[in-house]
Amino acid sequence: MASSTVTSAQPDRPPRPNLAFRRLRGKRSPAEFAAAVRRAAREIGERVSCDARYVGRVEAGEIRCPNYAYERVFLHMFPGRTLTDLGFAPRSSVRGRRARTAEDVLPAHLGGSPHASCETRGVAEPYELHGLHGLHGHGPQAPSEPCDRQDPFHTHDDNEESDVLRRAFMTSGATVAAASLGPLGLALDAAAAGRPVRRAGAGDAGALEEAVRRIRLLDDRHGADGLYRRATAPLRTAYALLDAGATRQATADRLYSGAGELAISVGWLAHDSGRFDDARSHYAEALATARVTGDPGLEAHAFCNMAFLARDAGRPREAVRAAQAAQRAARPLGSARLMSLLALREAGGWAGLADRVGCEQALARAQAFFGRGASDADPEWMSFYGEAELEGLEAQCWSSLGDWPRAARHARRAADSQDPHFTRNLALYTAELADDLARGGRPDEAAGAGLRVLDLLGEVQSSRIHTMLAGTARVLLPHRRASGVSAFLERHASLPRTA
Repeated sequence: MASSTVTSAQPDRPPRPNLAFRRLRGKRSPAEFAAAVRRAAREIGERVSCDARYVGRVEAGEIRCPNYAYERVFLHMFPGRTLTDLGFAPRSSVRGRRARTAEDVLPAHLGGSPHASCETRGVAEPYELHGLHGLHGHGPQAPSEPCDRQDPFHTHDDNEESDVLRRAFMTSGATVAAASLGPLGLALDAAAAGRPVRRAGAGDAGALEEAVRRIRLLDDRHGADGLYRRATAPLRTAYALLDAGATRQATADRLYSGAGELAISVGWLAHDSGRFDDARSHYAEALATARVTGDPGLEAHAFCNMAFLARDAGRPREAVRAAQAAQRAARPLGSARLMSLLALREAGGWAGLADRVGCEQALARAQAFFGRGASDADPEWMSFYGEAELEGLEAQCWSSLGDWPRAARHARRAADSQDPHFTRNLALYTAELADDLARGGRPDEAAGAGLRVLDLLGEVQSSRIHTMLAGTARVLLPHRRASGVSAFLERHASLPRTA
Protein backbone atom coordinates (compact mmCIF):
# COMPACT_ATOMS: atom_id res chain seq x y z
CA MET A 1 0.00 0.00 0.00
CA ALA A 2 1.25 3.47 -0.80
CA SER A 3 2.61 5.59 1.95
CA SER A 4 0.67 8.74 2.74
CA THR A 5 3.90 10.68 2.72
CA VAL A 6 4.44 10.32 -1.01
CA THR A 7 3.97 13.69 -2.63
CA SER A 8 2.28 14.19 -5.96
CA ALA A 9 4.35 13.75 -9.08
CA GLN A 10 2.43 16.53 -10.80
CA PRO A 11 4.34 19.83 -10.80
CA ASP A 12 2.77 23.15 -9.88
CA ARG A 13 4.48 24.95 -12.75
CA PRO A 14 3.51 24.34 -16.39
CA PRO A 15 5.16 21.21 -17.82
CA ARG A 16 8.19 21.59 -20.06
CA PRO A 17 8.27 19.25 -23.12
CA ASN A 18 10.71 16.38 -22.85
CA LEU A 19 12.55 16.84 -26.15
CA ALA A 20 15.26 14.32 -25.30
CA PHE A 21 12.71 11.55 -24.90
CA ARG A 22 10.98 12.59 -28.12
CA ARG A 23 14.28 12.30 -30.01
CA LEU A 24 14.78 8.78 -28.68
CA ARG A 25 11.41 7.73 -30.08
CA GLY A 26 12.65 8.70 -33.54
CA LYS A 27 10.41 7.73 -36.45
CA ARG A 28 8.31 5.30 -34.46
CA SER A 29 4.71 6.22 -33.71
CA PRO A 30 3.75 6.58 -30.02
CA ALA A 31 1.97 3.21 -30.18
CA GLU A 32 5.01 1.50 -31.68
CA PHE A 33 7.31 3.03 -29.08
CA ALA A 34 4.92 1.95 -26.32
CA ALA A 35 5.04 -1.60 -27.67
CA ALA A 36 8.86 -1.46 -27.56
CA VAL A 37 8.68 -0.33 -23.92
CA ARG A 38 6.46 -3.28 -23.04
CA ARG A 39 8.81 -5.69 -24.82
CA ALA A 40 11.79 -4.28 -22.93
CA ALA A 41 9.87 -4.64 -19.67
CA ARG A 42 9.23 -8.32 -20.31
CA GLU A 43 12.92 -8.83 -21.05
CA ILE A 44 13.80 -7.82 -17.49
CA GLY A 45 10.74 -9.25 -15.75
CA GLU A 46 8.89 -5.97 -15.23
CA ARG A 47 5.18 -5.31 -15.81
CA VAL A 48 4.20 -1.94 -17.24
CA SER A 49 1.07 -0.98 -19.19
CA CYS A 50 2.68 1.60 -21.43
CA ASP A 51 0.50 2.91 -24.25
CA ALA A 52 0.50 5.82 -26.69
CA ARG A 53 -1.12 8.13 -24.15
CA TYR A 54 1.64 7.49 -21.61
CA VAL A 55 4.31 8.20 -24.22
CA GLY A 56 2.52 11.42 -25.12
CA ARG A 57 2.41 12.55 -21.50
CA VAL A 58 6.11 11.88 -21.06
CA GLU A 59 6.96 13.85 -24.18
CA ALA A 60 4.68 16.70 -23.11
CA GLY A 61 6.57 16.91 -19.80
CA GLU A 62 3.57 15.95 -17.69
CA ILE A 63 5.58 13.07 -16.20
CA ARG A 64 8.68 14.72 -14.79
CA CYS A 65 10.08 11.46 -13.42
CA PRO A 66 8.87 7.90 -14.07
CA ASN A 67 8.10 5.42 -11.33
CA TYR A 68 10.72 2.84 -10.47
CA ALA A 69 9.35 0.16 -12.79
CA TYR A 70 9.47 2.47 -15.79
CA GLU A 71 12.90 3.72 -14.72
CA ARG A 72 14.31 0.19 -14.85
CA VAL A 73 12.75 -0.38 -18.27
CA PHE A 74 14.00 2.90 -19.76
CA LEU A 75 17.54 2.37 -18.48
CA HIS A 76 17.46 -1.13 -19.93
CA MET A 77 16.33 0.24 -23.30
CA PHE A 78 19.01 2.94 -23.36
CA PRO A 79 22.07 1.50 -21.58
CA GLY A 80 24.67 3.97 -20.43
CA ARG A 81 22.17 6.79 -20.02
CA THR A 82 20.76 8.25 -16.83
CA LEU A 83 17.25 9.53 -16.18
CA THR A 84 18.58 13.04 -16.73
CA ASP A 85 19.95 11.98 -20.12
CA LEU A 86 16.43 10.81 -20.98
CA GLY A 87 15.04 14.26 -20.16
CA PHE A 88 13.60 13.50 -16.73
CA ALA A 89 14.08 15.52 -13.58
CA PRO A 90 16.03 14.01 -10.64
CA ARG A 91 13.72 11.94 -8.46
CA SER A 92 14.61 13.90 -5.34
CA SER A 93 13.50 17.18 -6.95
CA VAL A 94 10.13 15.72 -7.91
CA ARG A 95 9.12 13.75 -4.84
CA GLY A 96 11.21 15.22 -2.08
CA ARG A 97 12.49 11.76 -1.21
CA ARG A 98 15.95 10.51 -0.36
CA ALA A 99 18.06 8.92 -3.06
CA ARG A 100 17.51 5.16 -3.29
CA THR A 101 20.03 2.73 -1.94
CA ALA A 102 21.22 -0.31 -3.86
CA GLU A 103 18.62 -2.37 -2.02
CA ASP A 104 15.85 -0.06 -3.24
CA VAL A 105 16.91 -0.55 -6.86
CA LEU A 106 16.59 -4.33 -6.74
CA PRO A 107 13.25 -5.89 -7.68
CA ALA A 108 11.50 -7.57 -4.77
CA HIS A 109 12.20 -11.08 -6.08
CA LEU A 110 15.96 -10.30 -6.13
CA GLY A 111 16.10 -9.12 -2.55
CA GLY A 112 14.80 -5.57 -2.72
CA SER A 113 12.20 -4.36 -0.28
CA PRO A 114 8.73 -5.46 -1.38
CA HIS A 115 7.24 -2.55 0.49
CA ALA A 116 9.35 -0.02 -1.37
CA SER A 117 8.48 -1.66 -4.68
CA CYS A 118 4.77 -1.66 -3.94
CA GLU A 119 4.89 1.88 -2.65
CA THR A 120 6.20 3.32 -5.87
CA ARG A 121 4.63 1.07 -8.47
CA GLY A 122 1.36 2.48 -9.80
CA VAL A 123 1.28 5.41 -7.37
CA ALA A 124 3.54 8.09 -8.74
CA GLU A 125 2.32 7.50 -12.29
CA PRO A 126 -1.48 7.86 -12.23
CA TYR A 127 -1.83 7.13 -15.95
CA GLU A 128 -0.25 3.69 -15.79
CA LEU A 129 -3.75 2.34 -16.30
CA HIS A 130 -4.82 -1.29 -16.64
CA GLY A 131 -7.68 -0.93 -19.09
CA LEU A 132 -9.25 2.03 -20.84
CA HIS A 133 -10.26 4.05 -17.77
CA GLY A 134 -8.73 7.32 -18.85
CA LEU A 135 -10.75 7.36 -22.06
CA HIS A 136 -14.14 6.95 -20.50
CA GLY A 137 -14.27 9.26 -17.56
CA HIS A 138 -12.93 6.95 -14.86
CA GLY A 139 -10.37 8.21 -12.45
CA PRO A 140 -6.82 6.92 -12.04
CA GLN A 141 -5.94 3.78 -10.16
CA ALA A 142 -6.51 4.08 -6.47
CA PRO A 143 -3.21 4.32 -4.61
CA SER A 144 -4.29 1.62 -2.22
CA GLU A 145 -4.62 -1.07 -4.88
CA PRO A 146 -2.07 -3.90 -4.58
CA CYS A 147 0.84 -3.65 -6.96
CA ASP A 148 0.73 -7.28 -8.07
CA ARG A 149 -2.63 -7.00 -9.83
CA GLN A 150 -2.98 -8.76 -13.17
CA ASP A 151 -3.35 -6.79 -16.38
CA PRO A 152 -6.15 -8.28 -18.50
CA PHE A 153 -4.77 -6.58 -21.59
CA HIS A 154 -1.31 -8.21 -21.21
CA THR A 155 -1.83 -11.47 -23.07
CA HIS A 156 0.75 -11.89 -25.80
CA ASP A 157 4.49 -11.78 -26.30
CA ASP A 158 5.92 -9.66 -29.06
CA ASN A 159 9.07 -10.13 -31.13
CA GLU A 160 11.09 -7.44 -32.82
CA GLU A 161 10.24 -6.75 -36.45
CA SER A 162 13.08 -7.26 -38.92
CA ASP A 163 13.99 -4.88 -41.71
CA VAL A 164 12.47 -7.35 -44.15
CA LEU A 165 9.09 -6.96 -42.49
CA ARG A 166 9.25 -3.22 -43.05
CA ARG A 167 8.87 -3.89 -46.80
CA ALA A 168 6.07 -6.43 -46.75
CA PHE A 169 2.92 -6.28 -44.65
CA MET A 170 0.83 -9.30 -45.69
CA THR A 171 1.27 -13.07 -45.56
CA SER A 172 -1.07 -16.07 -45.15
CA GLY A 173 -1.38 -16.88 -48.81
CA ALA A 174 -1.03 -13.29 -50.06
CA THR A 175 2.23 -11.30 -49.85
CA VAL A 176 1.93 -7.63 -50.79
CA ALA A 177 5.20 -5.71 -50.98
CA ALA A 178 5.38 -2.22 -49.54
CA ALA A 179 6.54 -1.02 -52.95
CA SER A 180 3.08 -1.85 -54.28
CA LEU A 181 1.76 0.99 -52.15
CA GLY A 182 3.35 3.45 -54.55
CA PRO A 183 4.22 6.73 -52.79
CA LEU A 184 3.81 5.07 -49.40
CA GLY A 185 6.63 2.69 -50.23
CA LEU A 186 8.90 5.58 -51.16
CA ALA A 187 8.06 7.46 -47.99
CA LEU A 188 8.79 4.35 -45.94
CA ASP A 189 12.21 4.01 -47.54
CA ALA A 190 13.01 7.61 -46.67
CA ALA A 191 11.79 7.23 -43.10
CA ALA A 192 13.81 4.04 -42.61
CA ALA A 193 16.95 5.72 -43.95
CA GLY A 194 16.51 8.70 -41.66
CA ARG A 195 16.03 11.12 -44.56
CA PRO A 196 13.36 13.85 -44.46
CA VAL A 197 10.08 12.71 -46.01
CA ARG A 198 8.76 15.10 -48.66
CA ARG A 199 5.45 16.86 -48.16
CA ALA A 200 2.59 14.53 -48.96
CA GLY A 201 0.26 14.91 -51.92
CA ALA A 202 -3.07 13.46 -52.99
CA GLY A 203 -1.34 10.34 -54.31
CA ASP A 204 0.05 9.56 -50.87
CA ALA A 205 -3.40 9.93 -49.33
CA GLY A 206 -4.85 7.60 -51.95
CA ALA A 207 -2.13 5.00 -51.35
CA LEU A 208 -2.78 5.16 -47.62
CA GLU A 209 -6.51 4.61 -48.14
CA GLU A 210 -5.74 1.66 -50.41
CA ALA A 211 -3.47 0.14 -47.75
CA VAL A 212 -6.39 0.23 -45.30
CA ARG A 213 -8.62 -1.56 -47.82
CA ARG A 214 -6.04 -4.27 -48.49
CA ILE A 215 -5.44 -4.96 -44.83
CA ARG A 216 -9.17 -5.32 -44.18
CA LEU A 217 -9.67 -7.58 -47.17
CA LEU A 218 -6.84 -9.94 -46.22
CA ASP A 219 -8.01 -10.02 -42.60
CA ASP A 220 -11.48 -11.09 -43.78
CA ARG A 221 -9.93 -13.90 -45.78
CA HIS A 222 -7.03 -15.07 -43.63
CA GLY A 223 -7.35 -13.77 -40.06
CA ALA A 224 -5.03 -11.57 -38.08
CA ASP A 225 -2.15 -13.66 -36.76
CA GLY A 226 -0.03 -13.64 -39.91
CA LEU A 227 -0.78 -10.03 -40.79
CA TYR A 228 -0.27 -7.93 -37.69
CA ARG A 229 3.45 -7.25 -37.79
CA ARG A 230 3.56 -6.51 -41.48
CA ALA A 231 0.58 -4.19 -41.21
CA THR A 232 2.54 -1.91 -38.90
CA ALA A 233 4.84 -0.83 -41.76
CA PRO A 234 2.20 1.26 -43.58
CA LEU A 235 1.15 2.71 -40.21
CA ARG A 236 4.70 3.82 -39.55
CA THR A 237 4.77 5.41 -42.99
CA ALA A 238 1.47 7.18 -42.40
CA TYR A 239 2.80 8.95 -39.33
CA ALA A 240 5.98 9.89 -41.17
CA LEU A 241 3.78 11.54 -43.80
CA LEU A 242 1.78 13.36 -41.14
CA ASP A 243 5.00 14.68 -39.61
CA ALA A 244 6.16 15.88 -43.02
CA GLY A 245 2.96 17.83 -43.67
CA ALA A 246 0.78 18.01 -46.77
CA THR A 247 0.66 20.26 -49.81
CA ARG A 248 -3.03 21.10 -49.29
CA GLN A 249 -5.46 21.15 -46.38
CA ALA A 250 -7.79 18.69 -48.13
CA THR A 251 -4.88 16.28 -48.48
CA ALA A 252 -3.95 16.74 -44.82
CA ASP A 253 -7.53 15.91 -43.81
CA ARG A 254 -7.42 12.72 -45.89
CA LEU A 255 -4.07 11.77 -44.39
CA TYR A 256 -5.31 12.22 -40.83
CA SER A 257 -8.47 10.25 -41.54
CA GLY A 258 -6.49 7.53 -43.31
CA ALA A 259 -3.92 7.31 -40.54
CA GLY A 260 -6.69 7.01 -37.95
CA GLU A 261 -8.46 4.28 -39.89
CA LEU A 262 -5.17 2.49 -40.43
CA ALA A 263 -4.43 2.65 -36.70
CA ILE A 264 -7.82 1.04 -36.05
CA SER A 265 -7.18 -1.66 -38.65
CA VAL A 266 -3.77 -2.48 -37.19
CA GLY A 267 -5.32 -2.34 -33.72
CA TRP A 268 -7.94 -4.88 -34.81
CA LEU A 269 -5.24 -7.22 -36.10
CA ALA A 270 -3.56 -6.96 -32.68
CA HIS A 271 -6.92 -7.43 -30.96
CA ASP A 272 -7.91 -10.51 -32.95
CA SER A 273 -4.50 -12.12 -32.46
CA GLY A 274 -4.62 -11.68 -28.69
CA ARG A 275 -2.30 -8.68 -28.33
CA PHE A 276 -4.70 -6.62 -26.23
CA ASP A 277 -2.07 -4.17 -24.99
CA ASP A 278 -1.04 -3.28 -28.53
CA ALA A 279 -4.66 -3.04 -29.66
CA ARG A 280 -5.45 -0.61 -26.88
CA SER A 281 -2.56 1.64 -27.90
CA HIS A 282 -3.57 1.68 -31.56
CA TYR A 283 -7.22 2.40 -30.75
CA ALA A 284 -6.21 5.21 -28.39
CA GLU A 285 -4.03 6.65 -31.14
CA ALA A 286 -6.96 6.61 -33.56
CA LEU A 287 -9.23 8.27 -31.00
CA ALA A 288 -6.68 11.00 -30.38
CA THR A 289 -6.42 11.61 -34.13
CA ALA A 290 -10.22 11.85 -34.36
CA ARG A 291 -10.39 14.34 -31.52
CA VAL A 292 -7.59 16.49 -32.95
CA THR A 293 -9.22 16.70 -36.37
CA GLY A 294 -12.84 16.83 -35.21
CA ASP A 295 -13.79 13.70 -37.20
CA PRO A 296 -16.99 12.17 -35.69
CA GLY A 297 -16.89 9.17 -38.03
CA LEU A 298 -13.39 8.22 -36.96
CA GLU A 299 -14.28 8.85 -33.32
CA ALA A 300 -17.30 6.55 -33.56
CA HIS A 301 -15.17 3.86 -35.19
CA ALA A 302 -12.46 4.10 -32.53
CA PHE A 303 -14.98 3.89 -29.68
CA CYS A 304 -16.71 0.99 -31.46
CA ASN A 305 -13.52 -1.06 -31.42
CA MET A 306 -12.68 0.03 -27.89
CA ALA A 307 -16.04 -1.33 -26.76
CA PHE A 308 -15.30 -4.66 -28.42
CA LEU A 309 -11.83 -4.80 -26.87
CA ALA A 310 -13.14 -3.94 -23.41
CA ARG A 311 -15.72 -6.72 -23.66
CA ASP A 312 -13.10 -9.26 -24.71
CA ALA A 313 -10.78 -8.11 -21.92
CA GLY A 314 -13.44 -8.74 -19.29
CA ARG A 315 -14.44 -5.10 -18.73
CA PRO A 316 -18.14 -5.15 -19.69
CA ARG A 317 -19.13 -1.87 -18.01
CA GLU A 318 -16.40 -0.10 -19.91
CA ALA A 319 -17.68 -1.76 -23.08
CA VAL A 320 -21.12 -0.29 -22.46
CA ARG A 321 -19.73 3.20 -21.89
CA ALA A 322 -17.50 3.07 -24.96
CA ALA A 323 -20.40 1.87 -27.12
CA GLN A 324 -22.63 4.66 -25.81
CA ALA A 325 -19.90 7.21 -26.55
CA ALA A 326 -19.67 5.80 -30.08
CA GLN A 327 -23.40 6.22 -30.55
CA ARG A 328 -23.26 9.84 -29.44
CA ALA A 329 -20.52 10.52 -31.97
CA ALA A 330 -22.32 8.63 -34.73
CA ARG A 331 -25.83 10.13 -34.48
CA PRO A 332 -25.14 13.12 -36.75
CA LEU A 333 -23.71 10.86 -39.47
CA GLY A 334 -27.09 9.49 -40.54
CA SER A 335 -26.04 5.83 -40.91
CA ALA A 336 -28.62 3.40 -39.55
CA ARG A 337 -26.28 0.45 -40.13
CA LEU A 338 -23.58 2.12 -38.05
CA MET A 339 -26.05 2.75 -35.22
CA SER A 340 -27.11 -0.90 -35.46
CA LEU A 341 -23.54 -2.14 -35.02
CA LEU A 342 -22.91 0.22 -32.11
CA ALA A 343 -26.11 -0.96 -30.40
CA LEU A 344 -24.77 -4.51 -30.73
CA ARG A 345 -21.51 -3.43 -29.09
CA GLU A 346 -23.56 -2.03 -26.21
CA ALA A 347 -25.59 -5.24 -26.03
CA GLY A 348 -22.37 -7.22 -25.67
CA GLY A 349 -21.40 -5.11 -22.68
CA TRP A 350 -24.79 -5.56 -21.01
CA ALA A 351 -24.56 -9.31 -21.59
CA GLY A 352 -21.17 -9.35 -19.91
CA LEU A 353 -22.78 -7.62 -16.93
CA ALA A 354 -25.50 -10.33 -16.90
CA ASP A 355 -28.08 -7.59 -17.51
CA ARG A 356 -30.57 -9.44 -19.71
CA VAL A 357 -33.01 -6.52 -19.91
CA GLY A 358 -30.35 -4.04 -20.98
CA CYS A 359 -29.02 -6.55 -23.51
CA GLU A 360 -32.45 -7.23 -25.00
CA GLN A 361 -33.20 -3.51 -25.32
CA ALA A 362 -29.93 -2.88 -27.13
CA LEU A 363 -30.52 -5.90 -29.40
CA ALA A 364 -33.96 -4.58 -30.29
CA ARG A 365 -32.45 -1.23 -31.29
CA ALA A 366 -29.81 -3.02 -33.33
CA GLN A 367 -32.45 -5.00 -35.22
CA ALA A 368 -34.60 -1.91 -35.80
CA PHE A 369 -31.69 0.14 -37.17
CA PHE A 370 -30.55 -2.78 -39.33
CA GLY A 371 -34.04 -3.09 -40.78
CA ARG A 372 -33.80 0.43 -42.22
CA GLY A 373 -31.31 -0.90 -44.73
CA ALA A 374 -28.04 0.35 -46.15
CA SER A 375 -27.45 3.93 -47.26
CA ASP A 376 -24.82 6.17 -48.80
CA ALA A 377 -24.03 7.43 -45.29
CA ASP A 378 -22.66 4.03 -44.21
CA PRO A 379 -18.87 4.21 -43.63
CA GLU A 380 -16.67 2.24 -46.00
CA TRP A 381 -15.15 0.23 -43.16
CA MET A 382 -18.56 -1.29 -42.39
CA SER A 383 -18.55 -3.46 -45.51
CA PHE A 384 -18.21 -6.52 -43.23
CA TYR A 385 -21.46 -5.74 -41.42
CA GLY A 386 -24.35 -7.65 -42.89
CA GLU A 387 -26.88 -10.21 -41.77
CA ALA A 388 -24.19 -12.77 -40.90
CA GLU A 389 -22.35 -10.37 -38.57
CA LEU A 390 -25.61 -9.26 -36.98
CA GLU A 391 -26.52 -12.86 -36.20
CA GLY A 392 -22.99 -13.68 -35.04
CA LEU A 393 -22.82 -10.79 -32.59
CA GLU A 394 -26.27 -11.59 -31.23
CA ALA A 395 -25.13 -15.20 -30.74
CA GLN A 396 -22.24 -13.94 -28.63
CA CYS A 397 -24.65 -11.97 -26.45
CA TRP A 398 -26.86 -14.99 -25.73
CA SER A 399 -23.77 -17.08 -25.12
CA SER A 400 -22.56 -14.59 -22.49
CA LEU A 401 -25.99 -14.80 -20.85
CA GLY A 402 -25.81 -18.62 -20.80
CA ASP A 403 -28.75 -19.14 -23.16
CA TRP A 404 -27.00 -21.82 -25.23
CA PRO A 405 -29.92 -22.95 -27.45
CA ARG A 406 -30.68 -19.38 -28.49
CA ALA A 407 -26.98 -18.64 -29.01
CA ALA A 408 -26.59 -21.74 -31.19
CA ARG A 409 -29.61 -20.78 -33.28
CA HIS A 410 -28.15 -17.37 -34.11
CA ALA A 411 -24.65 -18.76 -34.64
CA ARG A 412 -26.03 -21.27 -37.14
CA ARG A 413 -27.80 -18.50 -39.01
CA ALA A 414 -24.57 -16.52 -39.09
CA ALA A 415 -22.57 -19.41 -40.54
CA ASP A 416 -25.28 -20.27 -43.07
CA SER A 417 -25.59 -16.69 -44.34
CA GLN A 418 -21.86 -15.92 -44.50
CA ASP A 419 -20.29 -15.59 -47.93
CA PRO A 420 -17.80 -18.51 -48.02
CA HIS A 421 -15.32 -16.21 -49.75
CA PHE A 422 -14.63 -14.61 -46.34
CA THR A 423 -13.08 -17.63 -44.71
CA ARG A 424 -12.12 -16.03 -41.43
CA ASN A 425 -15.67 -15.00 -40.53
CA LEU A 426 -17.08 -18.34 -41.65
CA ALA A 427 -14.63 -20.09 -39.32
CA LEU A 428 -15.46 -17.68 -36.50
CA TYR A 429 -19.22 -18.17 -36.70
CA THR A 430 -18.85 -21.95 -36.99
CA ALA A 431 -16.53 -21.99 -33.96
CA GLU A 432 -19.15 -20.01 -32.04
CA LEU A 433 -21.76 -22.57 -33.10
CA ALA A 434 -19.58 -25.47 -31.98
CA ASP A 435 -19.01 -23.93 -28.55
CA ASP A 436 -22.69 -23.11 -28.03
CA LEU A 437 -23.74 -26.64 -29.02
CA ALA A 438 -21.14 -28.17 -26.71
CA ARG A 439 -22.20 -26.10 -23.74
CA GLY A 440 -25.86 -26.71 -24.57
CA GLY A 441 -25.44 -30.48 -24.22
CA ARG A 442 -25.26 -31.45 -27.90
CA PRO A 443 -21.76 -32.95 -28.16
CA ASP A 444 -22.18 -34.79 -31.49
CA GLU A 445 -23.34 -31.68 -33.33
CA ALA A 446 -20.66 -29.61 -31.61
CA ALA A 447 -17.95 -32.01 -32.77
CA GLY A 448 -19.25 -31.85 -36.34
CA ALA A 449 -19.12 -28.05 -36.31
CA GLY A 450 -15.67 -28.16 -34.74
CA LEU A 451 -14.39 -30.44 -37.51
CA ARG A 452 -15.66 -27.96 -40.10
CA VAL A 453 -13.65 -25.22 -38.38
CA LEU A 454 -10.54 -27.41 -38.39
CA ASP A 455 -10.96 -27.84 -42.14
CA LEU A 456 -10.75 -24.04 -42.52
CA LEU A 457 -7.69 -23.47 -40.35
CA GLY A 458 -5.33 -24.05 -43.24
CA GLU A 459 -6.53 -20.73 -44.66
CA VAL A 460 -7.14 -18.83 -41.42
CA GLN A 461 -4.79 -17.67 -38.68
CA SER A 462 -6.76 -16.24 -35.77
CA SER A 463 -5.92 -16.62 -32.09
CA ARG A 464 -9.55 -15.84 -31.28
CA ILE A 465 -10.72 -18.92 -33.20
CA HIS A 466 -7.99 -21.14 -31.73
CA THR A 467 -9.00 -20.02 -28.23
CA MET A 468 -12.67 -20.76 -28.91
CA LEU A 469 -11.84 -24.24 -30.23
CA ALA A 470 -9.69 -24.96 -27.18
CA GLY A 471 -12.62 -24.08 -24.93
CA THR A 472 -14.95 -26.31 -26.94
CA ALA A 473 -12.47 -29.19 -26.70
CA ARG A 474 -12.38 -28.85 -22.91
CA VAL A 475 -16.17 -28.94 -22.71
CA LEU A 476 -16.32 -32.01 -24.99
CA LEU A 477 -13.62 -33.95 -23.15
CA PRO A 478 -16.09 -35.80 -20.85
CA HIS A 479 -17.94 -36.92 -24.01
CA ARG A 480 -14.85 -38.21 -25.80
CA ARG A 481 -16.44 -41.66 -26.34
CA ALA A 482 -19.46 -40.18 -28.11
CA SER A 483 -19.78 -40.56 -31.87
CA GLY A 484 -17.68 -37.97 -33.69
CA VAL A 485 -16.32 -36.33 -30.56
CA SER A 486 -13.17 -38.45 -30.43
CA ALA A 487 -12.35 -37.54 -34.05
CA PHE A 488 -12.62 -33.84 -33.26
CA LEU A 489 -10.55 -34.13 -30.07
CA GLU A 490 -7.81 -36.09 -31.85
CA ARG A 491 -7.57 -33.61 -34.72
CA HIS A 492 -7.63 -30.67 -32.34
CA ALA A 493 -4.89 -32.20 -30.20
CA SER A 494 -2.70 -32.58 -33.30
CA LEU A 495 -2.82 -28.85 -34.10
CA PRO A 496 0.56 -27.12 -33.82
CA ARG A 497 0.75 -25.10 -30.62
CA THR A 498 0.94 -21.36 -31.20
CA ALA A 499 3.38 -19.25 -29.18
